[in-house]
Amino acid sequence: VTQLVKAMTKRLVPVQGARILVMGLTFKENCPDLRNSKVIDVVHELQSYGVDVDVVDPHAQPEEVEHEYQLAMSSWADLNAAPTQYAAVILAVSHKEFLETDVRQFMLSEAVLYDVKAVLPHTWVDGRL
Repeated sequence: VTQLVKAMTKRLVPVQGARILVMGLTFKENCPDLRNSKVIDVVHELQSYGVDVDVVDPHAQPEEVEHEYQLAMSSWADLNAAPTQYAAVILAVSHKEFLETDVRQFMLSEAVLYDVKAVLPHTWVDGRL
């Protein structure tokens, strides 16, 4: 989160009040298991910066996410139907649906893309682990 905030600041993208999309919440790709996922820690850390966080995960069960984390997820189908423009996008879990999509369609022109799994083309991203 610190690296993302630094990249946003460097691009003069306001952090507080920004809309950020976190793609993926499950423990690993293409699996519905939420146990041991650290992505929720990323979501909470982002919220501590005063950002509006949307989370999308086509493999997680929305009811389970709501019960476990008190978090309402965005729908993958709805996001694809009418892409919202985000100040930053974090690819946290490399689900096949995400890899088959140009995630840049969800970004504002000056937005920051952070690739936790290092699976997106290097020229697209502003940071990766």
